[in-house]
Amino acid sequence: MEAFWQPMNRSQLPHEALHQYLSRYHGHEIRSDASMPDTPALIVCNHGFGGVVDLNVFALMHTFHRLDVTRPVTYLVHQLAWTLRAGRLIEAFGGRPASEEVARDALIAGHYVVVFPGGDVDAAKSWRHRHVVRFSGRSGFAKVAMAHNVPIVPVVTAGAGESLLVLSDGRRLARLLRLPRLARTKTLPMSLACPWGLNIGVAGVLPYAPLPTKLVTAVLPEMWPNDGEEPAAFASRVEYAMQERLDGLVARRIPVIG
Repeated sequence: MEAFWQPMNRSQLPHEALHQYLSRYHGHEIRSDASMPDTPALIVCNHGFGGVVDLNVFALMHTFHRLDVTRPVTYLVHQLAWTLRAGRLIEAFGGRPASEEVARDALIAGHYVVVFPGGDVDAAKSWRHRHVVRFSGRSGFAKVAMAHNVPIVPVVTAGAGESLLVLSDGRRLARLLRLPRLARTKTLPMSLACPWGLNIGVAGVLPYAPLPTKLVTAVLPEMWPNDGEEPAAFASRVEYAMQERLDGLVARRIPVIG
């Protein structure tokens, strides 16, 4: 196998600027329930809101920095990023088109592999469902972890869904426009965001000014499949653990303020 593509070195990333932004503007807190494994692992995360990127991605990068993670990290990203010609920028920060092959090569190369299994359905949730982890029955990530005998490390972030007001995920409109077939996306969210005001779809693609919502990230203990457990059951167990932890993070939360 050829040498696997390597992301930009940690020292080259604008960690200080990211730290200042997340710490000062979003009051980002990190709660580590367990240490990160010293082996390759699949890092499974929930979306906040976003198209190409969202605040949960930045929060995860900041979390790795604060936890002094030195292992290379590969982020599995929706093909939409390359369709929108943002692929080169995504690749500079460790992003690769999401596929089982990319995940396999990264794990073999010793990387942490980050996946957001919910995709656009999880990323475009309405305000009412902003604290819901929504994987929609997807279990491919569990299959990959089991096939390569690596642990799953669940990570949840609360608050990003309050960076704007999402009125609807627009799934019905997306179906009418045949976006699931044409763009591999099931949503076209309707939202209120600064400076765009009321818009359909573009807030997750174009930069918008997020509200100063407080972000809290929790790193859960690593998880392994039980003996004889099917990937779908393992995936459901991971999703349940993430939802339970997220529920705890938002139990007494005041919107935006935290």
